[in-house]
Amino acid sequence: MPSGKSSRQRRQAAKTPPPVRARGTKGRRQASPRVLIAGGVVAVAVVVAIVLGVMVRSGSSSNSLGNVPAVGSLSGGLPGTSAVNTLFKGIPQHGTTLGRASAPVTMVEFIDPQCPYCQEFETQVMPSIIKKQVRSGRLRIVMQPWAFIGPDSVRGQAALLAAAKQNRAFNYAALLYDNQGIENTGWLNDAMVAAVAKSIPGMKVPTLLSTRSSGAVKAAQQRVDELATTDQVTGTPTLFVGKTGTKGREVQLASPTDKAAVVAAINAAAAS
Repeated sequence: MPSGKSSRQRRQAAKTPPPVRARGTKGRRQASPRVLIAGGVVAVAVVVAIVLGVMVRSGSSSNSLGNVPAVGSLSGGLPGTSAVNTLFKGIPQHGTTLGRASAPVTMVEFIDPQCPYCQEFETQVMPSIIKKQVRSGRLRIVMQPWAFIGPDSVRGQAALLAAAKQNRAFNYAALLYDNQGIENTGWLNDAMVAAVAKSIPGMKVPTLLSTRSSGAVKAAQQRVDELATTDQVTGTPTLFVGKTGTKGREVQLASPTDKAAVVAAINAAAAS
């Protein structure tokens, strides 16, 4: 996927998703074979998503979802709800930043909400990094939710940035990856957005649903697009690790589950 496009061009490209490239893999990967098989089944849904471009960009209002709880809770939550709550409990979150402001090392992560490689990284590597590096105060993480695979990515990005307004972006991302569907099949619809929000204790669900279309979220989406271009990000997950307050170096992942490379980068930054 070429970088350097304007935000408008990126959104236009999201309607006809490019091949997906993950960091640490050779060459480019076409959409999942399961997506190709399911293509005929979901064709109508894709057409609808394209026609309803405004809804794809910001999500519809909570009115279309019927009754939603005022505040999320663990009761009746999605798979992974309890584990995610335990993982992040007690760790400070501010917007899209996780961890103590005094942490000596910072990791910036570019992730796409429906990227399967991000799902591998976030579910198999991140829990250990959070438990050992973030909870100890050694590392802080800055999330850059990027949308480039397709319409589901855009909906997920808006939801993540809305969750960030309530300082629960990392809980939201973790639950989303725990329940990720097949790329570009419409799985990340308004119902899924609401289901994740309802599974996070303290999340003001109607507020999240309405905030997705706010000017603040749209501006945040634009900033992520621009930063991805500036940093020459061409795939996800992409990680930059360095001493807090400096520009980090990109971590060269051999695979989406290459925890050793991430830990080595954190150790190197701490020692520098």
